[in-house]
Amino acid sequence: MAHKMPSRPDSVQQIGKIDFQMVNQAALGVLPALLCRWLPDGRRLGHEWVCRNPRRGDRKPGSFSVNLNTGRWADFAEADARGGDVISLAAYLAGVTQYEAALELAKMLGLKGGSE
Repeated sequence: MAHKMPSRPDSVQQIGKIDFQMVNQAALGVLPALLCRWLPDGRRLGHEWVCRNPRRGDRKPGSFSVNLNTGRWADFAEADARGGDVISLAAYLAGVTQYEAALELAKMLGLKGGSE
């Protein structure tokens, strides 16, 4: 993956609260660009981004997809690899918590109100 998620902070108080809904909404607005960056071997197929799962040894695209309208994603070859939004996708791909993924997405998207 082309981006790097931050390391876990020593204290949640150092960073504050994150508005997950705002971050997800902003990320949905640029989801095709994010997917080109995170999953560059994928392609648009209707309302889906279809690609190989970079976290396992997929040989060809098909079982991993992301809905471009909602951000919901799933790897249909693995029962527990699925999520409902862009933050959970970023967390899954980077192997970090959803909180860490939301912070990095807010920073990447230049959101001023991402944390309080």
